Amino acid sequence: MSSSSYARSSTFLYLILAVLIAKSSFCFSAKVYVVYMGSITDQDSDDIVKENHQILASLHSGSIEQAQASHIYSYRHGFRGFAAMLTDEQVSEVSRIWPESPSFRDTDLPPVPPGWKGKCQPGEEFNASSCNRKLIGARYYTSGLQAEEGSGKDVSFKSPRDSIGHGTHTASTAAGRYVENMNFDGLAAGGGRGGAPLARIAVYKTCWESGCYDVDLLAAFDDAIRDGVHIISLSVGGASPQADYFQDAISLASFHAARKGVLVVASAGNEGNPSSATNLAPWIVTVGASSIDREFSSDIVLGNGVNVTGTSLSLLQTNASTTIISGADAFSGDFTPYQSSYCLDSSLNATKAKDKILVCRHVERSTKSKIEKSKIVQKAGGAGLILIDETKAGIAVPFVIPGATVTNKTGEEILSYIKSTSKPTSRIFGAKTVLGTQPAPRAATFSSKGPNTLTPEILKPDITAPGLNILAAWSPVASPGNPKFTIISGTSMSCPHVTGISALVKAVHPSWSPSAIKSAIMTTATILDNHQEPITVDSDGARANAFDYGSGLVNPTKALDPGLVYDSQPEDFVAFLCSLGYDEKSLRLVTRDNSTCDRAFKTPSDLNYPSITVPNLKDNISVTRVVTNVGAATSTYEVEVVPPAGVNVTVVPNRLVFTKVGQKIKFTVKFKVVTPSNDYSFGLLSWKNGKVQVNSPLVVRVAPTSFGSFR
Repeated sequence: MSSSSYARSSTFLYLILAVLIAKSSFCFSAKVYVVYMGSITDQDSDDIVKENHQILASLHSGSIEQAQASHIYSYRHGFRGFAAMLTDEQVSEVSRIWPESPSFRDTDLPPVPPGWKGKCQPGEEFNASSCNRKLIGARYYTSGLQAEEGSGKDVSFKSPRDSIGHGTHTASTAAGRYVENMNFDGLAAGGGRGGAPLARIAVYKTCWESGCYDVDLLAAFDDAIRDGVHIISLSVGGASPQADYFQDAISLASFHAARKGVLVVASAGNEGNPSSATNLAPWIVTVGASSIDREFSSDIVLGNGVNVTGTSLSLLQTNASTTIISGADAFSGDFTPYQSSYCLDSSLNATKAKDKILVCRHVERSTKSKIEKSKIVQKAGGAGLILIDETKAGIAVPFVIPGATVTNKTGEEILSYIKSTSKPTSRIFGAKTVLGTQPAPRAATFSSKGPNTLTPEILKPDITAPGLNILAAWSPVASPGNPKFTIISGTSMSCPHVTGISALVKAVHPSWSPSAIKSAIMTTATILDNHQEPITVDSDGARANAFDYGSGLVNPTKALDPGLVYDSQPEDFVAFLCSLGYDEKSLRLVTRDNSTCDRAFKTPSDLNYPSITVPNLKDNISVTRVVTNVGAATSTYEVEVVPPAGVNVTVVPNRLVFTKVGQKIKFTVKFKVVTPSNDYSFGLLSWKNGKVQVNSPLVVRVAPTSFGSFR
């Protein structure tokens, strides 16, 4: 296995620390302040005093003597904190070094579960006492980073502390406490919480600004399994195409997590192209991204009176109608108009761009690249930016000047207007929150898609959840202005939505296996939007399919009561691997036991998965599934099938009668070619009992060799 670098991980930090009250003043403008740091932990009280001195020493150029002199009290029994003499400047510094996030407060939470074996690992600007009854564990890993990049590698906060913000955001999305007034610059204002607000959080920081390394990630998995976690949320993944299951650190580590009863939820990726999904192993819940019924829009009024709408997080606006030109018309001598139409760095002539709104094209998906584009226009003296987003991503961005992204269609309308008059003008208004967007959800264009390049018999992604323009907690040091909350997009944001829902299902059904929880989430998902129409994939209205959204959009309420589940045990994954051609020698190198291939499936499609994919149908094939009754003891389900185009589907038996909870019934699904095709087609198999509907996507591709029988 290579020590490859991954995208940033789902790591965060939370330190509960607040400067509360000044007691008295002294001659050199120092005052007595109480620094409150939350609930007490099991840490030795003498260690708490030492750590308080270390915090104070950091405010006194490292001097322990001056720290001890300024120290007045340490609070270490009923609650955690200290009192000290601090100047206004030191108060400001201690407040910034230790940002407080209400999303991770432990108010009214019971003591840490007795079975918890994790720890709170101290490090740079992060103390062992920084954990509380919400954040019950925090570790960080640097060995792989140092081995690859040198021990002298400079990193931000060599500790569990989050300097990037990504992990803070994902953790609060999964399990953040309710916050009454959550917003970003006034946008999306209102109460907000994570999916499982009473769940505990442990963080394992394996990624740094330069990336992640396999050895660190494996160590984090190893510790998390030992510590006693129930669910691992992984907003990280390698580039596509993904390596073999046991050459891929996430697949390998999550295989062993699943064998220990730990559910792993991971992002599908943000490449947005067919066959780009990663984290493909069937023992992982792989999550794609969708929009929600809330947008952040900016009105753009053209000089001809036409009002068009863009997407933005910038509250900045032009004060009056302003001359608007294409970036191509502001080209500098070293660049062609075509190059300048993308407003590349140094491609704009400052004289031509000065005090004008520029219309620029953009082909990259990242938020950072869009913000950089606004900085380029600002540097050239531009008054505003209209960015034609050729990726159709719909990602809202906090531009540094008045600005908004628009679709290709809207962009062409604006460019057409510019050409139609000798004095084109426009005005850009600040962003606003728009609720009740329809249709919603839409599959996000940046979300990586199927088919599965490693094992096409397994549909990936498995499920879709909100990942476009998501508001959640943020590390204040990660962005200008030190925001406590921000809005970002990606499958990194959709993954923790499913993590939170998984935690709720686990809490209601503590004995369920990871596969049962996964099945409950997948079979209760919807493929319809809020118009009760099929989910679309972008603003142009193209219809989405299972390669975009897997089983559909997750439904938290229905997942708690799925009726039936498709359960799998660790030995089933061994049989699956054997069906892929692993021999017992190679298998045991991974399992480290005496696993055999005696139960190998005839085809990987026979894994008891909640979706059914047949990627190479030559004439006919039968696959089997087993459902377990987790609903009413006495219940009867009837099958309903929407067959993929050109394929006949028969289910035997077509009626399932259950007489007790936990009862298992096996059924067979038979596929037969009716009409030749050279592409995938999609259908649905549903078990219905009047109250519950248990859905499984059907994905079939007729093999080219089967065409001959129809000539």
